[in-house]
Amino acid sequence: MSKLPDFEALAIFAKVVELRSFAAAATELALSKATVSKAVGRLEERLGARLFNRTSRRLALTDAGRTLAVRAAQLLADGEAAESEALAQSAAPRGVVRLAVPMTFGVNVLAPLLPDFLTQYPDVAVDMHLSDAMVDLIGEGFDIGVRIASLPDSSLVARRLCAMPRHTVAAPSYLERYGRPTHPMHLAQHRCFAYAYLSTPNVWHFTNATGEEATVRPSGQLRVNNGEAVLPALIAGLGIADLPDFIVGDAIAAGQVEVILKDWKQTEGAVHLVMPPGGPRPARVEVLIEFLADRLAPARHR
Repeated sequence: MSKLPDFEALAIFAKVVELRSFAAAATELALSKATVSKAVGRLEERLGARLFNRTSRRLALTDAGRTLAVRAAQLLADGEAAESEALAQSAAPRGVVRLAVPMTFGVNVLAPLLPDFLTQYPDVAVDMHLSDAMVDLIGEGFDIGVRIASLPDSSLVARRLCAMPRHTVAAPSYLERYGRPTHPMHLAQHRCFAYAYLSTPNVWHFTNATGEEATVRPSGQLRVNNGEAVLPALIAGLGIADLPDFIVGDAIAAGQVEVILKDWKQTEGAVHLVMPPGGPRPARVEVLIEFLADRLAPARHR
């Protein structure tokens, strides 16, 4: 038989057998009596056999109906059990959440938060994928991604959590040796470190408070695909970098590097949670979203 079984009709038939009444089955299933009768009629036509002998007062199964009723009842029970199990999985936080996170942000910011989450939700497991590359959430089956950027238009659902300042920085030793740039265009004469996963990795765009813009194509000895990897060379005084606060903030606080071009800023990004479209999402995903939103809210984030 090339066509799929008529599962709906089989389930309706099983309910009629269970209640011994077309009208009672229609009431319980919230269907019209005509819909129930047509479903049973479809089965009879498909099987080429009557399933019930009907009188005005009595509904009796035929031999074919008795044979089918056992299997139909099992199909209905299995379907109800499968649906109940799926609903329970959706309603209670349970199962695996696949989370895609930029490398350094995941290690330094998210990983320290996870013990509290895992303790609070012992039936939820987190599969955290660490990469600075732009992950295809839908194609690779992720539930949530973290993006730190000014997000382009996308089919993904995005939730902004907090701002993420960027700083153009250099070590004091570099500034003593090569001088301090006072305008972004001066960077063309300096050694700069490049980050591969910027939306325009070979171009830095600056603006100041008056709206003046400057575009620079920096060059230097080091190009990386993880921002934290430039810190040793940066602190050693070998170049200038433009990095987000979560990577370079501690080095600034410790005096290992200095913020330069303070009157100029590159486009400031933000921390976003991004998710595939559609819904509702399972409870295990929702609780992680709300947990991260709470922990990364501006009042809590450095």
